[in-house]
This record gives sequence, structure tokens and C-alpha cells, in this order.
Amino acid sequence: MRVKFSAGMVAAVLLLAGCSNSNQLTAGGQSVRFVEEQPGKECTLLGQATGEQSNWFAGQNGETGGSMRGAANALRNQAAVMGGNVIYGVSSPSQNLLSSFVPTASQMVGQVYKCP
Repeated sequence: MRVKFSAGMVAAVLLLAGCSNSNQLTAGGQSVRFVEEQPGKECTLLGQATGEQSNWFAGQNGETGGSMRGAANALRNQAAVMGGNVIYGVSSPSQNLLSSFVPTASQMVGQVYKCP
């Protein structure tokens, strides 16, 4: 019985540790920037990307300056994986009245472009 209890505790700790970490910006994600104006014809639209930060254990503000920062980092990382370096038209469909009271996951969506 002691082995089952120990295995259960290890699983619970790993689950909590995995859920509480915020999204860290990768080396590729650091080269991706957000823009407010739609990129010109010299840029190629690669598609749409989504970044998400779970808030169940970290709360809405988290440890790194807010859950939206984690979602933005995840979005930048995803854009880099797609080969992009610019994100345009970012929206946050997860931000609503419920998210003010319950730690729902924060989400950001944007169009990924490759620009020279």
C-alpha cells in the first residue's frame, strides 16, 4: 500500500508542476513581433496561430506578469514554428465576464506572416 501512495503523490506533484508553469519564450519566439498594421504585399500569410496559458494553478495574474503574457509567449513560439516573424490581428477570445471570476485559460489568436 505504501508504494501505491508514493506513486500517487509523485503523479500529483508532476501534474501540478506541469500545469503551473507559464509559457516561456523560445529563441525562435523572441524574433517574432506583433504589429498593429496589416503587413504589406512583400509579406506572406502563413496562417493563423493560437497561444494558450492555463490559469488553474497560477491564477489570472500568474508569476510572470499575467496570464496574457504566457498566452502571448505561446503565440509567438507557435508563429516561429510556422516559420513566421510577424503576428497581426491579435484577438483574445477567452477574455470575457466569466474569466474575471474563474481562472479560465487565457488564449490569443493571430495571423502569422513571414516578412523580409
